[in-house]
Amino acid sequence: MRRMKPQLYILTGGSRGMGLSMARQILGQGHHLVGIARHRNADLDATAREGHATLLQWQHDLAAPQAAAQQLKDWLRAQTPGDYARVVLINNAGVIPPIAPLADSDWNAIAQALRVGLEAPMLLTAAFLQATEAWDIPRQVLNISSGLGRRAIASQATYCAAKAGMDNFSVSVALDEALKPNGAKICSLAPGVIDTDMQRQLRSASSQAFPDVQRFAQLHSSGALTSADEAAARVLAWLERADFGNPVLADVRNP
Repeated sequence: MRRMKPQLYILTGGSRGMGLSMARQILGQGHHLVGIARHRNADLDATAREGHATLLQWQHDLAAPQAAAQQLKDWLRAQTPGDYARVVLINNAGVIPPIAPLADSDWNAIAQALRVGLEAPMLLTAAFLQATEAWDIPRQVLNISSGLGRRAIASQATYCAAKAGMDNFSVSVALDEALKPNGAKICSLAPGVIDTDMQRQLRSASSQAFPDVQRFAQLHSSGALTSADEAAARVLAWLERADFGNPVLADVRNP
């Protein structure tokens, strides 16, 4: 029996939370994965072996994303596109700085969150598109956005700005790629409210620093949060849609 070609995924922030769940599910399906994160995850090596998958774990701090983007560009240019059924970049990594009004925020924390949440996805997307432009296989960019990029709340100016910027650069890139014969499809997808460290950070903030703390606490106490595994499955399923990228701005809660 002829073996189907694997798919190639590049995933940021895959060492914990929903990103880790996505990495496990990709590897469990036997696909090739390049993970970009600050830390290696030894459990993923075992998952790759069990799934007969190929895993590369690149350690980069995406607050200084140029090195990761250059490595991705160089590595992709050395690949043979015919080895894969499709290639996918998932920009998942993000940072919530200490929760506070902008006037009370640490400047270094603001800069770090914007580099990880906006600059890194833009540079990695540019590297991905440049290196794969001549590849005659489906190319997809999936940016993990947030409802907070579309409806801002208090004490989250930096995170809201990063996600709003991600949404808008996704729309612009989609317009660029639509003019090309085999342009990449791009989607900025809000994954819903997920039971992750980020949610715990929000609901544990003081009401003085974060006026919406009770709303986030209620989401947890009422059981409204999606598990990381379920959220990962829903996000990866979005890549299989025939209309992926139309619209560019999407939400898993509004199929």
